[in-house]
Amino acid sequence: MKLVIINYGSGNLHSVNKAFEVVNNNLDNPYEIIVSNTPSDILNADKLVLPGVGAFQDCKNAIHKMDGLFESLEQMVIGEKKPFMGICVGMQLLADKSLEFGECEGFGWIPGEVIKIEVPADYKIPHMGWNEITLSSHELLNNIPQNTDFYFVHSYYFRTQKKENCIATTNYPNSITAAVLKENIFGTQFHPEKSHHNGKQIIFNFLEWKPS
Repeated sequence: MKLVIINYGSGNLHSVNKAFEVVNNNLDNPYEIIVSNTPSDILNADKLVLPGVGAFQDCKNAIHKMDGLFESLEQMVIGEKKPFMGICVGMQLLADKSLEFGECEGFGWIPGEVIKIEVPADYKIPHMGWNEITLSSHELLNNIPQNTDFYFVHSYYFRTQKKENCIATTNYPNSITAAVLKENIFGTQFHPEKSHHNGKQIIFNFLEWKPS
């Protein structure tokens, strides 16, 4: 079994890879984990992870500039329904579009748009640091207590078109999306690789996940 963490020049690759390796080493049947942007590696993956840090459009452009990267990713996630996890901007890219620095089309894998977090004057943007999340019931969130803290760094959030695609929220101070799900596609706005024990539980749940 092979898990590929997508390297397109953005996304705390070292931290993400290290966090996945730590959890993977404790599995009964561990994955081969590689960091790659090579279409042949992606096309041979059993699971895929897309990190992301920075501006939405910059991340999208970086992916599309790499020959065959997006096409192979879409073939595996949409065509072959391989389990996929997006982190932070890697999750936001799943939307139809983003309004960060002007309108920019996303992957269109989960209906919705990425919009700016609106806050009162006494709240800071970006939303940075630890914040509690409210969870729906799903195996990807198993063994995560309600109102558990996770680590966030973002100024925009993914407003899903359909409520069922949002499986966790956080308040800052209004409700904003913390995790999304559609079929084999999972994404977190928070950074599991920076969220200590609870982040490792999310990674474990993803590695064990077998979407129907």
